[in-house]
Amino acid sequence: MRNDRSRYVFAFKYGFLTPLYDWAMRHFLPEDRFKGQLVRQAEVWPGWRILDLGCGTGTLTLRIKKAHRDAEVHGLDGDPRILKIAQAKVGRAEVDITFRQGMASELPYPDEYFDCILSSLLLHHLTREDKISALREAFRVLRPGGQLHVADWGQGENRALRARGLMVRVFDGFLTTADNVKGLLPGLMRSAGFEDVEQTAHYPTAFGSLRLFRAKKRDAGGTAKPGV
Repeated sequence: MRNDRSRYVFAFKYGFLTPLYDWAMRHFLPEDRFKGQLVRQAEVWPGWRILDLGCGTGTLTLRIKKAHRDAEVHGLDGDPRILKIAQAKVGRAEVDITFRQGMASELPYPDEYFDCILSSLLLHHLTREDKISALREAFRVLRPGGQLHVADWGQGENRALRARGLMVRVFDGFLTTADNVKGLLPGLMRSAGFEDVEQTAHYPTAFGSLRLFRAKKRDAGGTAKPGV
């Protein structure tokens, strides 16, 4: 997802590779482990409204809904082709999820609309300017006390992981991945207004270091707490 549609980056950079996305995720990344952990760490309460930001083919979106049947789940992505895959997947599962086309840096939702936002492998596609815009938009549409949970590429702590990460950087771009591999995502979240930012998990993979984060938007009383 990118702010300027002329600069839009597909899930696998090139649109013709989109049908291969789910296959590659299953075979080359620990998808079940890290997406399962992302959903678990969200600690969703009954009746919450949840957004999967940069939902892609809807794998995470569907996992959220299956884990929390009484939650109102939304998925947003800028690619209409990949959204069709997501909608077909959800149709086969016979669950209620609302998908919408839109850009992360200009979310088509009102202020304080969501209780929780999850995002998987979106931010490394964005320039720093667009990362900041997307995080500020996420902050805007979260209610006070709301949560942000992110899975994305991060800093490799040893030479082997840094070397593996070169494939992602070559494929997705050195400019957009630079902040990730420098370990700057937590700082960017804080600059967007989030507090209690922390790394929650780390997965060494064939393509480098995959990290999970969580952050909170403070409520009016100065504490982050669940609500309906």
